[in-house]
Amino acid sequence: MRGPLLTSEVHETLLRACEDGAIEVACSLDLDRTQTRVRVRAGSWEWQERCYPYLERCKDRTIYYWSGERFEPAARYAGSLIKLVPTSWGAPTFEIDGIKMLPTLRVSPYEDAREKVSLVRPAGKRVLDTCGGLGYFAAWCLDLGAATVISYERDAAVIWLRGLNPWSPEGSGQADARLSLIQADVLEHIGSHPAASFDVVLHDPPRFGIAGDLYSQDFYDALARVLKRKGMLFHYVGTPNKLTSRRDVPTEVARRLQRAGFKTRMVGDGVLGVKAR
Repeated sequence: MRGPLLTSEVHETLLRACEDGAIEVACSLDLDRTQTRVRVRAGSWEWQERCYPYLERCKDRTIYYWSGERFEPAARYAGSLIKLVPTSWGAPTFEIDGIKMLPTLRVSPYEDAREKVSLVRPAGKRVLDTCGGLGYFAAWCLDLGAATVISYERDAAVIWLRGLNPWSPEGSGQADARLSLIQADVLEHIGSHPAASFDVVLHDPPRFGIAGDLYSQDFYDALARVLKRKGMLFHYVGTPNKLTSRRDVPTEVARRLQRAGFKTRMVGDGVLGVKAR
């Protein structure tokens, strides 16, 4: 049985219900995936025939998971602090040393992934997901009918977060044989895939300043090699500020992809490409 997940908002709902003398309260213990009923008491609360303690301190911008003995933050430190972070949309984002990895201001990161995946029409196709993150691209590829999804994620801590996150394929409790999650650096493994072995590439790298190799001409040439002719690529770029970065990253990306053999156009905060040769 998967344990409950708490945020400060949910924890406050439980405490308020207890203070109001309620016996039960409706809330979500899986980041707004579903609603459930919880029995509240003075010193604890009960869910699925098990009692859990209230937290002495419940921080904002933190998700707590049940370790089996206590509630602990969904975060790990291994050179960088990698943390699952709640959003007002339900589906969480994650941060690395305080840097947000997914857009959340105007749209749910989960719905943002749906919009981007829809551009490449994955139904019946073999998909390469280069930088898997929380797996939202992979989840939507599966939902939209992809035949196979090969997803790379090099960071073990991020993969651990996927296992906790009910919005991720691994955290949803429903395994899908079409998805292969590989803990490895796609830069090191892209050469192991045969030429023209994918119909679609989804490339959602960290920002240019910390992952420059994933924006290089050599890597784009490698992506073109494994993609079939007329195969589609979506490359998330974001909206870096030219004044602070001193460079036009989206335009640079589009030019390199064109040199690799793609016809490109800007779409929102990314570049959509079709392999022309």
